[in-house]
Amino acid sequence: MGVLRLAHVDITVPDLDLSTAYYTEVMGLLEVTRADGAVYLKCWDEEDHHSLRLRYAPRVGMDGFTFKVEATDDLADLESRVERFGVPVRRVSRGAELGQGEAIRFETPSGHVMTLAHEIEKVGRLTPKLNPAPFVSGLRGIAPPRMDHLLVTAEEVGEASRFFIEVLGFRLTEQLLDGNGHQLGTWMERSHSPHDLAIVTGANGGLHHFAYWLDDWDAVRGAADILAYNGVQIDIGPTRHGVTRGNTIYFFDPLGTRNEVFTGGYSPDPDFNVITWTEDHIGKAVFYYEDRLNERFLKVHT
Repeated sequence: MGVLRLAHVDITVPDLDLSTAYYTEVMGLLEVTRADGAVYLKCWDEEDHHSLRLRYAPRVGMDGFTFKVEATDDLADLESRVERFGVPVRRVSRGAELGQGEAIRFETPSGHVMTLAHEIEKVGRLTPKLNPAPFVSGLRGIAPPRMDHLLVTAEEVGEASRFFIEVLGFRLTEQLLDGNGHQLGTWMERSHSPHDLAIVTGANGGLHHFAYWLDDWDAVRGAADILAYNGVQIDIGPTRHGVTRGNTIYFFDPLGTRNEVFTGGYSPDPDFNVITWTEDHIGKAVFYYEDRLNERFLKVHT
């Protein structure tokens, strides 16, 4: 019971047409609909109405993110837990958000607007439910099957992480500690993947990146070819993380929001013990092959 998985990420863009062209032609997402100055997009293997919403605004930023909960009753339970922690909660009525039923919304201690919803409209995958092929031919761009995770920033990583772990039931899989034992980064999961959500040191309310899943290393290398061909600014990669053990490329959409494609990593068992990295190994932790961070990697949107 409780939180299941990341449902969708909502970002703001000052050029809706340019952003939509990039996410459909280069990333290969499917445009579901347009309404009220926003474009709703999904991956080919996702059933939910959308996993990314682009909304027109004068500046690039993030409206918030939504996680799906398992049962309707979970909303009342989690609402009570959040309020007991001292965070005000607002109810979102059915129909107020496109493709989404009744929900609760609050601002996390990290300064992010988070929504929890159970009822999310299903529009279906591109593959049938009966005897489906394991792929879809003729897709444009990178065409990831699904969105995977989200990384945000917080001034107090430990306090922000405590909220997600103690109140919302996330499980800590990995952490990065400074010399005094304070958390500089945390990686947390609800879907038995290495992470559904990560938090690193930075400004409250910041978005570092959101990531799409690819099936294997060959797909990551193929994504690099597509990015290079289309002149997309690559931040770093293809390379590998120490944290999560995943293979990755980081790159920027035309308006400067960082994207990632990701594959690999481990599946944490229910009795999985937390992996700890120390600050003197931060290079290996983040980019195992390069053993260092680049300056662009520290850029975030708030």
